[in-house]
Amino acid sequence: MEIVLIHPPVSKPCEPPAGLARLTGTLKGHGRQCLVIDANIEGLLSLLNGKETSNDTWTKRAIHHREENITSLKNGNAFKSMGRYTRSVTDLNRILQVAAEKYGTHLSLNNFIHGTLSQVKSDDLIKAAEHPEANVFYPYFDQRLRTMLEEHAPRVVGFSLNYLSQALSTFAMIGHMRSLNPAMNVILGGGLVTSWMRRPGWVNPFSGLVDELVAGPGEEYILSLAGVRNSGRTKMPEYETFWGNGYLSPGRVAPYSTSTGCYWGKCSFCPEKAEGSRYTRLPEKTMSSDLKAMLEKETPMLIHMCDNALSPALMSVIAAQEIVSPWYGFARITHHLADPDFCSALKRSGCVMLKLGLESGDQAVLDELNKGIRLDVARMALTALHDAGIATYVYLLFGTPPEDWDSARRTLSFVAEYNDHIDFLNISIFNLPRGSREINTLATYDFSEGDLSLYQGFVHPKGWDRNRVRQFLDKELKRHPLISPIIRRDPPVFTSNHAPFFVMRGITSKG
Repeated sequence: MEIVLIHPPVSKPCEPPAGLARLTGTLKGHGRQCLVIDANIEGLLSLLNGKETSNDTWTKRAIHHREENITSLKNGNAFKSMGRYTRSVTDLNRILQVAAEKYGTHLSLNNFIHGTLSQVKSDDLIKAAEHPEANVFYPYFDQRLRTMLEEHAPRVVGFSLNYLSQALSTFAMIGHMRSLNPAMNVILGGGLVTSWMRRPGWVNPFSGLVDELVAGPGEEYILSLAGVRNSGRTKMPEYETFWGNGYLSPGRVAPYSTSTGCYWGKCSFCPEKAEGSRYTRLPEKTMSSDLKAMLEKETPMLIHMCDNALSPALMSVIAAQEIVSPWYGFARITHHLADPDFCSALKRSGCVMLKLGLESGDQAVLDELNKGIRLDVARMALTALHDAGIATYVYLLFGTPPEDWDSARRTLSFVAEYNDHIDFLNISIFNLPRGSREINTLATYDFSEGDLSLYQGFVHPKGWDRNRVRQFLDKELKRHPLISPIIRRDPPVFTSNHAPFFVMRGITSKG
C-alpha cells in the first residue's frame, strides 16, 4: 500500500472522519487504494480497555462498568434517558483521565490538554515530536505504526489534523514515524493546518519534520501523490473501511459534505472569510445520486451533513428527493425555513434536526455583524420547524463587538419566549479571529504566547468584556427557569453529534 492516511486522537469518536472518507473515495474512484487508520477511535478504545486500577470509588465503578457503558452507547441503551447517557459518558471519561494523569495530561472523549505543552506553540509541538514516548497514546501508536510499516511499507503517510485537541498527538505520531523510518514522506493537512497556513505572515516552523503541508481540500493533492489525473468527477466518500472501528454511536453515521466554505460568506469577523476560503459546491445531480448510492450501499442509521451551511437550493433538492433516511446538518435561518410546507417536506426527507446559527436575539447586533438574519423570520422558522417535528439546535454567540449587556438580555428574552421551540442550545463566547478585515476597528492584544494561535484579544468598545459576559451567562442566562432545562439536556461531550439520537427516540423537552 503506497499511501497511508491517519486520523490522530483526539476528536469525538462517534463517526468516521469526513475528510479521510472523502479522500479514500477519491482514490478508489480513480482506481487507487490506500490504507486508512482512525487512530482516534483505536487509541481511545485501547486506553478504555487498558489495565488501569484504582482505589477510589468512582474509578473502580467506572472500570467495572466500562464494557457495559461502551456497549450501551453502541446499542442505544444509553440513549433511553439523559441520566443513563451522562453516567456512561462521564464514567468512560473517568477511565481516560486516570490513564492520562501519569502523563501530565487531561484527557476525555473529546479533548486533550497537556499540563506543560501547548497546542498553539510550534516549539511545543516539535517537543512532542522529539519525545513521543511522553504521549499517553504512545503504547498504542508505537505498536500500530510498527505493524503498519512492516505489513504495508508505504511510500507516503498523511496525517489529517483538524482540531487543536489532535495537535500534540499528531506531532508525537509524526516524530515516532520519523524515528522508525527517517526516509518516510510525511504529509500534514486538515482544517487546522489550513487555518495556520492562511494566517497573515505564515512561516512554516515544521520544515525537516513534515515534508509538505497542505491547505484546503486535499483531493487534487492526493491524486497527484497517487500519480493519476483528476477525472473531474467528484467521487462519493468511502466508508467501508471505517465501519469495523466500533464508533460510540448506536448505528452507522455517515458524514457527507455537499460544499466547502460558506455560501453566505458576509458575516463580520468570520474565520472563513479571514482565511479567504472560497465557496464551492457539488452539482445538485451529483449530490442526489450520491445520497441514493450511500443509502443503498452503506445503509446508515444517520447521515451527518457536514456543510458549514446547507444552501436553500440544496435543501430543496433533498426535500424533493425525500431520501427517507434520518439526517441532520447546519442551516442558515432563511425564509425557506419559515415556510411550513418546506419544513414538512424536509421532515418527509428524513430531517430530524437542524443546527441554526441564531447568534443573537438583538436585531441591531445581527445587522452590525451582517448576519443576514431577521428575527421575525427566525420566529417563523422556529415555529415552522417545531410544527413539522424537526428539532432545533440553536447556536448563540455572546461578547461580539456590537453587543452589550442590554443586547445580551434581549437574546435571553428571545430564547425564553421560544423555549418550547428550541430543543438544544450551544452557548459560546466570541473570539476575534486573526486576520479579520474588521480588526482595525478594535484595540487588540495577544492573549496567548502561541505563535500558532488563531485568535487575538481585544478591548471591547462597550466594556462588555469576557468576564462580564461569563457573569451574565452564569448568573442570568443559565439560571433562567425557561432556559436552564434546554441547557441541561445537551448531551455531554458529544453534544450535537449525539443529539439526533435523543430526538429519534423522542427524548427531548417534549418527549
